[in-house]
Amino acid sequence: MSKWDDRHGLRRLAKASTILHVLVADASSDAGFLLAAWRGGDLSARDRLFALLYPELRRAAAAMVRREPGLSMSTGDLINEAVARLIGLNRIAWTDRAHFMALAARMMRRALLDHVRSRRRLKREHQKVELTTGIADAPDVELEDLNAALERLAAIDAERADIVEMRYFGGMEIADIAVVLGMSESTVKRRWNAARLWLLEALTQSA
Repeated sequence: MSKWDDRHGLRRLAKASTILHVLVADASSDAGFLLAAWRGGDLSARDRLFALLYPELRRAAAAMVRREPGLSMSTGDLINEAVARLIGLNRIAWTDRAHFMALAARMMRRALLDHVRSRRRLKREHQKVELTTGIADAPDVELEDLNAALERLAAIDAERADIVEMRYFGGMEIADIAVVLGMSESTVKRRWNAARLWLLEALTQSA
């Protein structure tokens, strides 16, 4: 083999190595890859996953906090509480970003509700916490009232309650919700609209 062949072979190996590193880097930034690695016990993958999805978590948390005038819980506090709850789960059954964000939205809602309840217990008085539902003509209601209505909806139609949780609390796109629930985007839109009307009636009656 000539020296030219040797040099050519080395260049091909170097190029292949570079391509391999790029592919590995791309895979490492993929939420599905990181979730699978976390399920396998890789805690560094867990940390990279939270870093990767932090912008989405922050947007969802900021929207929740913004709806609560006078709330002492910051966006960062809410994210940290949700992350702690996610880490504390015994099973990691999520397979992709959409499923992860759906559960994160649920954990943020529960953390926010627990915070409001705890604050009320500490002050030993009923302090109204307004929450704008974003539903046309809906009254401003207390977070606990909205949560109670959502639980009643879940008892009737759990799927529509999940859509409300992901869409309203989590700020998820219709396309991502469709992935989580395994249905078409048009079906999600119809059920989201029906759920909003149901909540409007329920919240108006309790106002």
